[in-house]
Amino acid sequence: MYESIAALVDQEGWRAEGAAARVHYDGGGDRVAIEFYAAAGRVLYWRVPSRSDASGGASDTDAPANADAPANADADADVDEKNHTGTAAPIPRDEIPDPLRRRIREDLDAAGVDPEIERKSV
Repeated sequence: MYESIAALVDQEGWRAEGAAARVHYDGGGDRVAIEFYAAAGRVLYWRVPSRSDASGGASDTDAPANADAPANADADADVDEKNHTGTAAPIPRDEIPDPLRRRIREDLDAAGVDPEIERKSV
């Protein structure tokens, strides 16, 4: 595992997924997955189905609608593997709210990753 991924996993909500690290955020009616790819040095944003969309109803494990609050990673895994019915779609960086982008840069910086990579396009 890349050291940068291991360091991100120490940040709230992040988990390792092969050569990437991922965190989910719920807010403003959207559910977003943020992925950091260590080898490429890039951050990607994805709109993903909400747990209520994926499971057919509201979930009592839904995280607060707050861009600063990571969603429950364990609940995410259950939905994604067992009940996932939708498809993730990439989100253009300019559509991501500034507070969420700032939070991702802070997490990268705390993990020893240059936070400026968050601004790099694919």
